[in-house]
Amino acid sequence: MKNTILRALALLATGLIAHADEIRVAAAASLTEAVTEIANAYGKEAGGNKATPVFAASNVLARQIEEGAPIDVFISADEANMTKVEKASLVKDSAPLLTNSLVVVVPNDSPTKVGSAADLDGLKRIAIGDPAAVPAGVYAKAWLTKAGLWEKIQPKTVPSENVRAALAAVEAGNVDAAIVYKTDAAVSKKTKVAWTVPATDVPAIVYPVAICTASKHAEDAKKFVAFLQSAKATEIFKARGFGIAEVPAAK
Repeated sequence: MKNTILRALALLATGLIAHADEIRVAAAASLTEAVTEIANAYGKEAGGNKATPVFAASNVLARQIEEGAPIDVFISADEANMTKVEKASLVKDSAPLLTNSLVVVVPNDSPTKVGSAADLDGLKRIAIGDPAAVPAGVYAKAWLTKAGLWEKIQPKTVPSENVRAALAAVEAGNVDAAIVYKTDAAVSKKTKVAWTVPATDVPAIVYPVAICTASKHAEDAKKFVAFLQSAKATEIFKARGFGIAEVPAAK
């Protein structure tokens, strides 16, 4: 696990090399396709401004912000990592952006049937995001804990560095199943959804967005966040399976 985290940090550092006229958008790995598409659309509509996305697990991105990486906008897959950097005054104007849900996926040719959390006990290996840090894994652990099954299922789990790594493990046939987001399942051609976790059984999955306080391109960052909330971006997010979070009314 240590080596995979170090590789992720190295790749992230490489991705953060950008030209002066670009803003860097650190986004959760589950947002790869959606934010890439939105960044391309933004570049076409923003009069030459460019947004360069960098993807990794939200906890890795939060750590990079803490270490002073030149990031302008942060989109986390959970509120915990956003709150962490917000309390350190490293981001500002945090607001809920998206929602998601958990599913259990299995290989397309798998006969496995999952009708409840208890059915996971019949599997040998289950990939999840690292439950100690990766949001998708934290959500999965919360679900199984609420069901009273975490201690029983935990020995069968294979912690992954991010949710896409968990998805890749089941695609490669290295595990029997993976617990990932609904949006991850939608981009996979090698897996199928065996079970959708009821929303009432898992903490609300909310993706907040914020501008980094150390950004040297604050105005451009603000424009990109506004674009993320535009009709065009909303259309892209919905097409990728995300829900749009309700913004709390101003007090």
